[in-house]
Amino acid sequence: MPPDNALPQSLITRLTSQARGEFVAHEGRRICWRGFGGGPPLVLLHGGHGSWLHWVRNIEALAAHHTVWVPDLPGYGDSDEPLHDGGLASLVAPTIATLNQLVGVDTPIDLVGFSFGGLVAAHLVAQRPQVRRLVLFGPGGHQSRRRPRGELRSWKAAAQSADPAALDDVMRHNLSMHMLHTAAEKIDPLAVQIHTDACLRTRFRSKEISQGGGLQEALLQRPGPSLLVWGEHDVTADPEVIASALAVSLPNGRAHVVKGAGHWVQFERADEVNALLLNECQASL
Repeated sequence: MPPDNALPQSLITRLTSQARGEFVAHEGRRICWRGFGGGPPLVLLHGGHGSWLHWVRNIEALAAHHTVWVPDLPGYGDSDEPLHDGGLASLVAPTIATLNQLVGVDTPIDLVGFSFGGLVAAHLVAQRPQVRRLVLFGPGGHQSRRRPRGELRSWKAAAQSADPAALDDVMRHNLSMHMLHTAAEKIDPLAVQIHTDACLRTRFRSKEISQGGGLQEALLQRPGPSLLVWGEHDVTADPEVIASALAVSLPNGRAHVVKGAGHWVQFERADEVNALLLNECQASL
């Protein structure tokens, strides 16, 4: 069988067929959750300009040991837009409310967030303390130095051109500049398809929120263990600076840097991340 990265739609179709899709309503708006596997609940939150497929290379490995719940956050993918334009709170409140409908208000979970979803997760755990393990990959909201690799190009202009090759070229460029350490010409079709579809369906603007701080303040409200993970080449932060500094400021914080990876670390180094998550969550049982 050809590798999954040569057949992007085959992996997405396989995951979709395995999912237990749940549209859960809160205040008249629906959030799309997808459930996989069985065992202790593990919740994965995607990043800005993303969708549940930010975890495309992680779900099956994790679902072999956990009930994995993956939402499209409000304003993303298949979920409705937030009812109120209340910034971060307009995402956190319905995410907590619909999660509690799925697993129960008092049910402990393990919680993982990526990028902007890491900031969402930090605020979620501050309001829902029944979280055993919290793991954040390249979380937003730290307000420390960023180190851009290069300028991003307008995917909206490329999409409006109705030229698929032009859009593909822009997405590969932007993925290489911001998301992956891989060179643009070597980025596989799966990453391009996921990033393109997610961008086209994003209706919530997260950039200002993600760069506006609040991560440390939210995490300081959590007494339980928190693991903060960055790719070595993450452009949204300098791991050598932020990793240890943020971790030591927390009651039970630890930091880990994944060598050879960029911002979308769970995609670029999936096997290492899956092993890390399974080991971390096993420690919470």
